[in-house]
Amino acid sequence: MKKRDSILMMIMIPFLTIAFFVNGIQVLADDEVPYVTYNFDYWEDIVYTPAAYLPDSNLSGAVIGTTNFSSPQDLCVTEDGILYIVDTGNNRIVVCNFYSGTFHFVREITGFDHNGSKDTFNGPSGICISQNERIYIADTNNKRVVALEMDGTLYQIIENPQSESFSDDFEFKPTKVTVDYADRAYVIAAGVFEGIMCFDANGEFTGYSGTINVHITPIEKIWRKFSTKAQRARQTLFIPTEFTGVDIDQKGFIYATNIDSEGTQSVRRLNPRGEDVIKKGDGVKISGDKFFIPVGDYGGASHIVDVVYREHGIYSCIDSTRGRIFTYDHEGNLLYIFGGLGSQSGTFKTPVAIESYDDKILALDAQRGEVLCFKSTEYGQLINDAVSLRYDGDEKQAVEVWKKVLNLNANFELAYVGIGKAYLSSGDNKTAMKYLKLGMDREYYSIAYKRYRNEWLKEHLNMILTAGIVIIGGSVIFNKVRKHRKGDKKYE
Repeated sequence: MKKRDSILMMIMIPFLTIAFFVNGIQVLADDEVPYVTYNFDYWEDIVYTPAAYLPDSNLSGAVIGTTNFSSPQDLCVTEDGILYIVDTGNNRIVVCNFYSGTFHFVREITGFDHNGSKDTFNGPSGICISQNERIYIADTNNKRVVALEMDGTLYQIIENPQSESFSDDFEFKPTKVTVDYADRAYVIAAGVFEGIMCFDANGEFTGYSGTINVHITPIEKIWRKFSTKAQRARQTLFIPTEFTGVDIDQKGFIYATNIDSEGTQSVRRLNPRGEDVIKKGDGVKISGDKFFIPVGDYGGASHIVDVVYREHGIYSCIDSTRGRIFTYDHEGNLLYIFGGLGSQSGTFKTPVAIESYDDKILALDAQRGEVLCFKSTEYGQLINDAVSLRYDGDEKQAVEVWKKVLNLNANFELAYVGIGKAYLSSGDNKTAMKYLKLGMDREYYSIAYKRYRNEWLKEHLNMILTAGIVIIGGSVIFNKVRKHRKGDKKYE
């Protein structure tokens, strides 16, 4: 061995030793989690994921003791269990009260007193109850938003908005409405693609919120440049997409749904400046189904038509393409899915709106003229509780709930991730690695691995360096002895 190679080896040995120990750390994360019993096996029967919500009851006009609903388009529920249904075809608002486990008919609102005469609705399609306890109704065919006090007296009418940005043939036809704590109204209007229309407390138009930018590819730009006028006229217009549903949380953030033919993002969380600040989880898609067939009766991306903010960062949205309800947490992680299209219990014909109350999720079916009520199962409630605890910062208690979730569904990756993040926050990086690996969360596993690696090196660095010095010293002595023996043989 040449002298240069010997020196190079002496330099590399300590580093190779450190690399060996560091890379070996990953093996420490391969231990089995002791309490988990997997609910699937390659050779045995599959145990399917439990349902998070099951159908509880159907609410129709006949059930509550009034005339049947005709193409209802929206609904909302107050915190004390008062349900308002927009019965569009009958030009009325049906009011129900929740007690004894179900909703009961209270009254209907068909109009209001306006300047001494009875004024009525014409094709209403949206409703919300403001935090100041007023009823806001999108009176679509009358081209206005009507705000009433709880006793039915008129508070305000928003109509005929004025702005230089409007075209000469602009027609104000509101379809959905929500209101914040300062009585600012946010209105989705038919044919308005610039964003959600914003109105101040006096009903004056102030601008748009949540405008969706359209991205045109370079190929499309070149193709349009060389197209004739007739060809350009037949091509797709590159205009912003239209919003379909809207809700607001206690902090004033607006949750809005929009049409997205690509299936990338159909839900937005808009701050007071109109910027989308929603968090996206694994897969970076908040648009219902991640995978879908492009054609067919049930083909294409999910068409998300409405959203409801529930509590603790949880929100649910409903898809009209395949009639399914998707629920996400505040980080954009998909929690559970239920529903579908069909004629059996718990399925829809034409879902148009969604709301929540207590442990129930209410979905409105326009074609059937019914409100479908879903009630959470033990599995669904545990997921809701675990997400809520983590949202409130109670990581320790959340771990215990996530473990109960895993007892019902050991394949629920988000539970492992939730437990892993809790251990990561508490500084137990080794245990965090175990759960984050089971949860397939590469990002947070890398964080836990890096922290544990640093801890391990800090604890064992003296031993590694000592071993390196001993190896180097031994190599030097070994080379000197070998060189000395060669010299002795030379003189023999």
